[in-house]
Amino acid sequence: MASVLIIEDDSTFAQIIEGFLTKNNFEVTTVSNVAKALKLIAHEDFQLLLIDYRLPDGTGIDVLNHRRETGLAVPAIIMTSFNDVRTAVKAIHLGASDYITKPINPDELLMVINNALQKKETPKTTEDNFIRGKSEVANRLYQHIDLVAETDMSVVIQGESGTGKEFAARTLHQQSKRKSKPFIAIDCGALSKDLAASELFGHIKGAFTGAVNDKKGSFEAANGGTIFLDEIGNLSYEVQVKLLRALQERVIQPLGSNKQIPVDVRIITATNDDLANSMKNGEFREDLYHRINEFKIQLPPLRERGVDLELFIELFIKLSNEELNRNVKELDKETRSLLLKYDWPGNLRELRNVIKRMVLLTAGSIASADSLPDEMKIAVANEVPLDNPSDLKAVNESNEKTLITEALIKVKYNKSKAAKLLNIDRKTLYSKMERYGID
Repeated sequence: MASVLIIEDDSTFAQIIEGFLTKNNFEVTTVSNVAKALKLIAHEDFQLLLIDYRLPDGTGIDVLNHRRETGLAVPAIIMTSFNDVRTAVKAIHLGASDYITKPINPDELLMVINNALQKKETPKTTEDNFIRGKSEVANRLYQHIDLVAETDMSVVIQGESGTGKEFAARTLHQQSKRKSKPFIAIDCGALSKDLAASELFGHIKGAFTGAVNDKKGSFEAANGGTIFLDEIGNLSYEVQVKLLRALQERVIQPLGSNKQIPVDVRIITATNDDLANSMKNGEFREDLYHRINEFKIQLPPLRERGVDLELFIELFIKLSNEELNRNVKELDKETRSLLLKYDWPGNLRELRNVIKRMVLLTAGSIASADSLPDEMKIAVANEVPLDNPSDLKAVNESNEKTLITEALIKVKYNKSKAAKLLNIDRKTLYSKMERYGID
């Protein structure tokens, strides 16, 4: 029986989830704020954290940061409202296994929880089932990969969260002369400051409290092959010093040891931040930046990949059908239009999530828009034309339409409750709904 900690301040909603999970043989504990959650996490072992994003004394991000700083390995899922989905992308960047949007579908929640517990994390699923694409930007990207793969040059892969940076790194390795040797990927964003050096360079027994055995570091394990450091900008300054030495002198020194171990590795790094700004702020060493940045590859966001979007949609439908034992064969007109018009801030990772949810909620062979998250429909419906972004009236009207739509969804389309929530009378609400074409 897996133990789950629910961190949710809406007591009614928390009770509903607790009851559902208990019926499905989970052991559930519920708390209502960040402080109580951190206190419990320090004294009890949980197999999963189910975290609401907005909490009375902070956000779910605070819990994820604590989890990373303390080296806690327990998987975490963020629950968000539809207008916080872009923040959920940041949560994935900070090590969350997945996110789920409210209102929550029970079957979807169970699927996401089981995936997290089985360590079938969405990013890895996406990476393992990637396709190159046929767009012009994809062709240019793979020309660069093909060009640098056979060399030993250090490569920085830059791109938004969810664009497939680990897949690009694996492709570089598989096309290199090191392909028969190990490829080891490290998520620097998930490493605690205290344990990062041990993870990379190893330690000997007794090097620090809790070091009960010798540990081989990732650099030694990757000897002869490739090491991929994702979100390298998260490494502390002290670890950056050790990393620079390892790259320059091709030796590592495990924590607590006087022994130096020769290593031969190719380093590939990735970031969704601009390391140049981090250098200006003194957060990233300039000499290390120049050492890792012998060649830069820029991964395009999904919204700029044109025809590739449809290819990925078809791929993820196929994979989701296989995983969920469904038979979705086509999309109705509205569903296809929404998928193609949405801007996909979470890129391939978000697309994979949305398609998997869509397939799960589709009983027959044709997927309808009812199976897509509300935030997608709202984002597409309220998109402000970019030809004149300084048009204050258009922006204000778009924001007003979004607020009204969100309020209606929140109260399940009860117009009296929506008017009260928006602090306007029903007549004004009806007038604005008619003006903005809200059904």
